[in-house]
Amino acid sequence: MRFWAVIPAAGVGRRMGGGQPKQYRPLLGRPVIGWALQRLLDHPQVGGAVVALAADDPYWGSLGLDHAKSIHPVVGGAERRDSVRAALAYLLEHAGRDDRVLVHDAVRPCLSSEELDRLIEAGGAAADGALLATPVRDTLKRAEAQDDVVEHTVPRGGLWQAQTPQLFPLWRLLNALDAALEAGVEVTDEAQAVEWFGGRPRLVTGSASNLKITHEADMALAAAVLQAQQKEAPGRGTA
Repeated sequence: MRFWAVIPAAGVGRRMGGGQPKQYRPLLGRPVIGWALQRLLDHPQVGGAVVALAADDPYWGSLGLDHAKSIHPVVGGAERRDSVRAALAYLLEHAGRDDRVLVHDAVRPCLSSEELDRLIEAGGAAADGALLATPVRDTLKRAEAQDDVVEHTVPRGGLWQAQTPQLFPLWRLLNALDAALEAGVEVTDEAQAVEWFGGRPRLVTGSASNLKITHEADMALAAAVLQAQQKEAPGRGTA
């Protein structure tokens, strides 16, 4: 069984602003997506990566990302599922039927090797795959539709916040995405497609440090996390 990294990176990151997509913003000397790729490709069981880009992406070609393992760009689509589907289509020609894919956000640069180890160990043999997630610890409030006032408190028991990577058998994820698309079902992550297709992915406890860069303040937080990780493991490779 082999594992392949899939990075949907065709988004433009409108919430953050600034013109340049957030996956290409510089972070401690390399683009955010470079960190995300490195964390996956450095794992000994990951054989390579497929990155889904916007058709008119002007940034990727000038990054100069380099790794001993292959990084193959493909043209993505308007939605996340379209980009993931394009990457899976490429892997159909290069991967085995029993291979697994690790779908990871291009803007999650702080994934630790320990988290990835846990995910691969727990989810590698799971027919319905697995995903990193953290139990919800804060009190949740549901707001009224028209006003920013509390409608009621949402019980947090049993609730988890999904992260990436999300790990699935290649064919299982492909069939789930195709079925959801044909049925007109909107899915916001790969696990939701597998759930809708009848699967029950495993939840693997992740870390709050595996943050997703969404707003400007997240850049400074990600830099602090990466610097702390480098002090703990100074020998990490680069991408």
